[in-house]
Amino acid sequence: MEAVSTEARLQAAGGAGYAGRIFREIQEIIGNTEGQAGALIRILQQAQGLIGYLPAPVIKTISRDLKIPLSEVYGIISFYHFFSTVPKGRHVIQICMGTSCYVKGGQKILDTLKKDWGLEPDGITEDGRFSLETVRCLGACGLSPVMAVGGDVHGKVKVSQLGDILDSYR
Repeated sequence: MEAVSTEARLQAAGGAGYAGRIFREIQEIIGNTEGQAGALIRILQQAQGLIGYLPAPVIKTISRDLKIPLSEVYGIISFYHFFSTVPKGRHVIQICMGTSCYVKGGQKILDTLKKDWGLEPDGITEDGRFSLETVRCLGACGLSPVMAVGGDVHGKVKVSQLGDILDSYR
């Protein structure tokens, strides 16, 4: 069932034949890196670059074609935080939940994103504009609470500012 929904999602994103083209491109990537040390990580990065995330059928294809156990491939994916098995929005929102940010209102920001924007951690808005992640630290404790949208860090965020901040990302 997972493969069907992913196939449908891929086709919806690019029309008929899109999914087939993606899988052909992934097999080409695999062919170009055959026998190279560290090929798995490069293949996963390039495959995610094509689609935006790593759906189960793609992971299974990579595992099968490289003759690497599926558990090993998932181990790599789960170890490195930059790999994702779920779709991401055009703009990824990261809310810091480290001690300083949590104490100064990080949870209120999360609650507002859930209530007003329909966003849950690891979720995506219906229009695909935003996805949400919680992180342990963004390295700006003096600006707590902190959130990042893409590479832009916003400090001392108040719930009342969320709409203006997010509206600036089209």
